[in-house]
Amino acid sequence: MREVASLGFTLQRAQKSPRAVMFRKYSVDGTQQLKSSVQRGIRAKISDQYPALDDVLDDLIPKKSTMVLGKCENKVSVVLVDDEPLFFNQRDGPYFPTLRLLHKYPDMMPKLRVDKGAIKFVISGANIMCPGLTSAGATIHDECDEDEPVAIFAEGKEHALAIGITKMSTADIKSVNKGIGVDLVHYLNDGLWKATAA
Repeated sequence: MREVASLGFTLQRAQKSPRAVMFRKYSVDGTQQLKSSVQRGIRAKISDQYPALDDVLDDLIPKKSTMVLGKCENKVSVVLVDDEPLFFNQRDGPYFPTLRLLHKYPDMMPKLRVDKGAIKFVISGANIMCPGLTSAGATIHDECDEDEPVAIFAEGKEHALAIGITKMSTADIKSVNKGIGVDLVHYLNDGLWKATAA
């Protein structure tokens, strides 16, 4: 493992967790048509997890739309609505939006911001170290608990460049200030991003 301590990031080459490499390559191994009761359950979980989407959820996932669950490697499931990937999760974990959906609704989830020097590491899939979130130029916009999905923005950039899940609460990130703060699950130019290109 190679660490870039000055920027607060780590590039993990040998030992990647399944979450960290969720979409290096994106391929759906199989699909499953969902019964309406399962569709309602997924909508309810997404609504509970992202209350900011309640007003637009009927537009995102119309009741008469075709919802399919795509099965990917590492037990990742992708929610496809009319063949467009909108959300994904691993096993029974939390749902994450795709970056393209997050760009349309940037206030749907808590935000963390890294400084300019971190951009190249984040878009290469590096997990974010605590110092990368507490350094000058970085900002913790919203308080979060451990294991909470977050949007990763960069200093001077309008749109999110990644989505991750916190490894510790933001209060602990500030106080401990070492170790991995956020595991990345999806970032610009990964397999899922390229697969959803317009």
